[in-house]
Amino acid sequence: MAKWDAFELNEEDERETLADYEDIGYARKPARIPLAIAFLAAIAGISFAATSTADFVAHLDRQVHAMHCSVVPGAQASLGESGCRTVMLSPYSSWFRDQYWGGIPISLLAMAVFAFLAYRIGHLTWRGRPARIETGLILLATVLPVVMSVVYGQLAMSKVGEMCDVCIGIYWSSGILFISMLVAVFMSEGQAAVVPGGGVRRFAVGLLEGASFVAVAGLIYVSAMPVVTAGNAAVKGTAGCGVLTQPEDKNRIMIDLSTHSGGTPSIEILDPLCPACRAFDERLVASGLHKKLSQKAVLFPLDPKCNWMVKESLHPGACAVSEAMLCAPGEAKRILGWAFEKQEALLKLGTDDKKLRSLIKSTFPGVKDCLGTAVARNKVVRSLRWAVANALPVMTPQLFVGGKRLCDEDTDLGLEYTLTRMLGGAQ
Repeated sequence: MAKWDAFELNEEDERETLADYEDIGYARKPARIPLAIAFLAAIAGISFAATSTADFVAHLDRQVHAMHCSVVPGAQASLGESGCRTVMLSPYSSWFRDQYWGGIPISLLAMAVFAFLAYRIGHLTWRGRPARIETGLILLATVLPVVMSVVYGQLAMSKVGEMCDVCIGIYWSSGILFISMLVAVFMSEGQAAVVPGGGVRRFAVGLLEGASFVAVAGLIYVSAMPVVTAGNAAVKGTAGCGVLTQPEDKNRIMIDLSTHSGGTPSIEILDPLCPACRAFDERLVASGLHKKLSQKAVLFPLDPKCNWMVKESLHPGACAVSEAMLCAPGEAKRILGWAFEKQEALLKLGTDDKKLRSLIKSTFPGVKDCLGTAVARNKVVRSLRWAVANALPVMTPQLFVGGKRLCDEDTDLGLEYTLTRMLGGAQ
């Protein structure tokens, strides 16, 4: 047994050996694992937020562009309606929309927050052996994207009615980031601050760093936006895109939508079964600017059953609904609300004119004696002739404020900015 004596360790030697192992990392709590996961989640958040911001920026030229609406990296952008487009056009996608055309996108600020978190987490991951106070402060910072994800997810479901796939990617990144940092806190070493009050100082420094990331991103974005000068597209928008040459309602075909004391007179050209009209009215209400308008509407159904300017039925059934609104002006606003709410079903039913008219009569008994009569058809014709007399393009929606037409390019992202100035509210 003597030959093994050289390999025996006493308790003191064992303690020294374990201390050596701890110094080189073997006994270290593996906080790097959750930190690495948190770092990757922050990078994913940057990617999703950057994609959303790039799509937003592309629309600042006041044109329609393809959008990326997939959580798959590198997925092809597509034109047409999507949850991402609907969310982007909603007033919840950006801040300060009345001060800047389109406003400052929330996704830009999210990108800055994720960049700050990636920077701080990456530093701790590279350095190793983080103190619990360090991971705890970063955990506190991850609460912000989690809270904002909950708030904007709720807004998307309850107010917008659509979910954005890229936004969902941001929500998942925020959740994984928070959970990973929570685990990292428990796996970090419970070292105290080096100096009294060090925790407060670290928190203050971290807060200033995070705020600087957001502020710099916002300042760069605003400074890169087109300058509003004479001849600039934004000025053209505030000046309007045409005027009404014959605004008088001689045949009494205009529908009262809303009347606000001191509101600027406005006329909206709409089709009750037009999805774009419904979306425009929702954006107008969400912006709060509808309270500054006294709105009337001129019906312009894009349905060849009554509109000779349309060759194909873009919105089948729009003629019947328009007749109903003109038959009962007192109930027109309620009929319009019903048409917007049931729009998808009514468009499908619109191919069967008889069934649609029967449904309208059963829902609004007051139009029974008028709907389908020559009187009702003549009212629709007069409404269309009013549009012809004013040389209006064959499209909906159109909004005239004080006789000036809101440019088509300004009915979505630029609505608040342009309409505020057209109403004389810009300082």
